[in-house]
Amino acid sequence: MTWKKKRIGIDIFLIIFLVFISIGISKAIQAMGNIQEEDPIYCVDTNEKVISLTFDINWAEKDNLNVILDILDKYNVKGTFFIMGGWVNYSEDNVEKLKAIKERGHEIGNHSYKHPMFTKIGADRMKEEIEKTNDTIEKYTGERPKLFRFPSGDYNKESFSKVRNLGYVPIQWSVDSVDWKEISEETEYNRVMKNVKPGSILLFHNNAKYTPNNLDRIIKELKDKGYEFKSVGQMIYSDNYSIDNQGIQHKNN
Repeated sequence: MTWKKKRIGIDIFLIIFLVFISIGISKAIQAMGNIQEEDPIYCVDTNEKVISLTFDINWAEKDNLNVILDILDKYNVKGTFFIMGGWVNYSEDNVEKLKAIKERGHEIGNHSYKHPMFTKIGADRMKEEIEKTNDTIEKYTGERPKLFRFPSGDYNKESFSKVRNLGYVPIQWSVDSVDWKEISEETEYNRVMKNVKPGSILLFHNNAKYTPNNLDRIIKELKDKGYEFKSVGQMIYSDNYSIDNQGIQHKNN
């Protein structure tokens, strides 16, 4: 084979290689372009009977976290726990509880460090709240969460954009047990059961009086109805999606 023929062969190979690279980049750009969002995810549009249990971890004299973990183990259900960094560093006992969440196979999300209203603080403070919490979580679990929940669900366009630009996925909820109000066990149970549907994200807390009993009852009954429980990270779409103005995440065609 002459040098000229070898050169032609090399040129053809390079052209084919560059075409494949170009196609790959084009697809990546297209996939990124197919993510449309201006609000956090409240729930997922799906025909599958899947839902997510989420727990916001707060300071409390009576903490039901260990009981909650036992109930989840009882039904082999995995949930998503949104952790405050300040709560973890408050005591060695809380450090052990964080480790237990990880060791039992649950998903961990970020819930800020001191629970400030994100509509009331600046961009630098937002970053500090999130990164300080992630540093704490990584120190004791070896992982840095990508899911974030605004303290008290409080956000605006600026805070959403800041959190998203930092690389985190803001997660809200579509079914609120309002367990922190401790109105009554039956009231909280009915709020959940009347509003749950495929793709729902349910909200509970670690320090609410009626949550353990209701959780045991709700999980059993929803399992009997054919529901499957997934962590938020397992249930939401990771690419090629849009979020409408009601916070419903849709898979794009």
